[in-house]
Amino acid sequence: MRDVTIGQYYPSDSIVHRADPRFKIVILILYLVTVFFCESFLSFGFMTFFAVLTVILSRVPINKVLKSLKFILIILAFTTFLMMIFYKDPGNKPLAEWGIFHIYLNGIYASVKLGWRLLLFVIMPTVLTLTSTPTELCDALESLLKPLKLLHIPVHELALIMSIALRLIPTLIEETDKIINAQKARGAAFESKNPFRKIKAMIPVLIPLFVSSFRRADDLADAMDSRCYRGAKGRTRMKKLHFHVGDVIALLFWCAVTVCVLFLKYNWLGWGFISAWSL
Repeated sequence: MRDVTIGQYYPSDSIVHRADPRFKIVILILYLVTVFFCESFLSFGFMTFFAVLTVILSRVPINKVLKSLKFILIILAFTTFLMMIFYKDPGNKPLAEWGIFHIYLNGIYASVKLGWRLLLFVIMPTVLTLTSTPTELCDALESLLKPLKLLHIPVHELALIMSIALRLIPTLIEETDKIINAQKARGAAFESKNPFRKIKAMIPVLIPLFVSSFRRADDLADAMDSRCYRGAKGRTRMKKLHFHVGDVIALLFWCAVTVCVLFLKYNWLGWGFISAWSL
């Protein structure tokens, strides 16, 4: 559980930390959309290079970012495996087959691309939460969603919910560790190799965790009510958001990256070496 890095802020003095959180969220959305359009190995390598470059510029230890991948490796392996064995390519001969399951070369390519895309989807949101405090993300979301106030949507409350959720993730992880250690002391079979016994052992963990979460939420609501919290009306910020020239340059840079990926996807000039990499 301690390997979960979402919601954990890593303090550092880097250009990524100093960037305006509004621009970081917009760039993240642009990045995710760009990864969604990636189809060739060349475009995937292109996006991977810039993702690694962002991690280096953030000055966050590589091992801390890689810990976030451990949480989805099982889901990733299971998803890519299913993609590989259920992929259908009637026009080609399968490399191997077992009953109804067939493995094609194009199926291997498709499963690798799927796993690669999921990894890229996890890395950059992790970097965002590691380089931005929950308060900064809350203020940035409220600022970006401000036009929705014209539709009478409670933008401030939605941003506050997001901020509280991010703040409570490390707390819930610590609470889970305490409950698991307490259950181990009572003889819970967390170390058993039997998966059914492991699942059964998690029930005494989930129930007190849910009870503790609701109790904590109730205490937080009482604390906010006792301090006369009334939403965004009349509230000011201690730190106001200001963007710099570097933020605009970074946004324009990622727009150029998106254009390059679209160029690699559709090969508008008809270059042969791009077609060779578009497997």
